[in-house]
Amino acid sequence: MSESGQAPGEIFRRGIKSFVIRQGRMTKGQQRAYDKLWPQYGVPYAPAPLDLPALFGNDNPVWVEIGFGMGQSLAQMAEAQPEHNFLGIEVHKPGVGALLMEVEKRHLTNVRVSNHDAVEVFKHQLPPQCLAGVMIFFPDPWHKKRHHKRRLIQPPFVALVVSRLQPGGLLHLATDWEDYAQQMLEVCNANGDLVNLAGQQGYHPRPPWRPLTKFEQRGQRLGHGVWDLLYRRR
Repeated sequence: MSESGQAPGEIFRRGIKSFVIRQGRMTKGQQRAYDKLWPQYGVPYAPAPLDLPALFGNDNPVWVEIGFGMGQSLAQMAEAQPEHNFLGIEVHKPGVGALLMEVEKRHLTNVRVSNHDAVEVFKHQLPPQCLAGVMIFFPDPWHKKRHHKRRLIQPPFVALVVSRLQPGGLLHLATDWEDYAQQMLEVCNANGDLVNLAGQQGYHPRPPWRPLTKFEQRGQRLGHGVWDLLYRRR
């Protein structure tokens, strides 16, 4: 998920969006899938709590992925875990169209899609303690030091996300920028409602449910590291 030039604290105070729109053109396939499947799988934004069992048609645990990109990982996870529900949040419409193509191809029924700012979705649409897990994989690292304040993983946003987790729910982060991994570790360790499953100073091996992306495989071949962090809400 690409964030804006405003820190999350400023987002909360001023209502600034948590991303920069870098909208590419949708392919014909993405547009077709969007037009056909959005009425069935899309979750329009409205500042009112969602009824998640009604949305999915069952009481299965709900996981959210923030910034799912082109949706490959989310589709793979949903296909591998049909007993779980998945809500993907992505501001970029081509990514939404790409995920809906995967939903159609894989015949998935346990996926819903939001094309809106995750901060507003979490604040207004997701009730407290409603989620089994939240996943944020490879968010924009804003690698220049003067831009670190723009990173998504900041104390106010983490506190908001944690408030939507059920007791025992999981927060799973991953990044391929070591200094961002260190920031994630510091921010999440400082949240008193979270327990680091790898110990306070540790990163977690990639769990089997997180697919290995082509981007990540390429990075590994080049010797780049990837850091996973896994936390459980007390």
